[in-house]
Amino acid sequence: MPVYLYWGEDDFAIAQAVTKLQNKVLDPNWLQFNYHQLPGDRPEMTIEGLNQAMTPVFGLGERLVWLVDTNLCQHKPNADILNELERTLKVIPETSHLLLTTTKKPDGRLASTKLLRKYAVVKDFSLIPPWKTDLIAAQVQQVAQTMKLKLTPKAIELLTESVGNNTRQLWNELEKLKIYWRDNQQPLDEKAVAQLVLCSTQNSLQLAAAIKNGKMNEALGLITDLSNRNEPALKIVATLVGQFRTWTIVKLMQQSGNRDSQAIATSAGINNPNRLYFINQEIQNTSSQQLLATLPMLLELEYSLKSGGVALTVLQTKIIEMCLIFRNLNS
Repeated sequence: MPVYLYWGEDDFAIAQAVTKLQNKVLDPNWLQFNYHQLPGDRPEMTIEGLNQAMTPVFGLGERLVWLVDTNLCQHKPNADILNELERTLKVIPETSHLLLTTTKKPDGRLASTKLLRKYAVVKDFSLIPPWKTDLIAAQVQQVAQTMKLKLTPKAIELLTESVGNNTRQLWNELEKLKIYWRDNQQPLDEKAVAQLVLCSTQNSLQLAAAIKNGKMNEALGLITDLSNRNEPALKIVATLVGQFRTWTIVKLMQQSGNRDSQAIATSAGINNPNRLYFINQEIQNTSSQQLLATLPMLLELEYSLKSGGVALTVLQTKIIEMCLIFRNLNS
């Protein structure tokens, strides 16, 4: 189908997919005539884009019309746009390609979304949640394979911790490692990663672990370092919420007598049930009451940040309070 809807917060991955599509369908010598990039959040530009998609190709190659930041899938379009969309999607020439991109998830209730799902190739470019380290590790391995760079399991683990779900940084770091490793046929190990990659131990998952272990000084040091690296406060909180939610669900289900690893993993949002072994080790010295107590505090933290509180001050205050919940663990 010559219609594409790319959505999600991973702007780097979307940019890669757009470039791939451009290289596939456009002749570089005829870009001026056959390539159109328009703002997709303006009704008149949406109509213009649909009209351009119906225009015959001029010269060589094919035509590509890109509606950037479209809101067709988030807000109900007026009748004129909806009618034009339905009319156009059915008859776009095979030599024309209509691309719509948005960072927001399509609203499946809208007629415009239903039309696009019917006629378009829809691709999800959502960021992997930072706490789903198994998926991030799989992404590290996949990108490394794309670059034909072999990594040891320890190197994959260290890159997962260092880069997280930042796709752009992952590609940049792997490109740097590939240049360094050159034609070496042996898998690149964690020592090379530690030397060349910003193997920052200041990440949100380690912050969660420090809080859980009641290590207040370590946690405060980590949050200061995260702040100095301009890590968004709400992103830090999202990771903490995800991690403590996972720990809490696993603990509660096991305390209830549930021994079905698949059921526990599904409820906790864990894609690989084998990870439960490691999670059990992480929470063996914590109680469900301690873990449950952190969840409303994290909600308060998120509310304070969204209400305009000074990020570092608010984070430090709540981290101290949460560490006190677990203070007896290492006393």
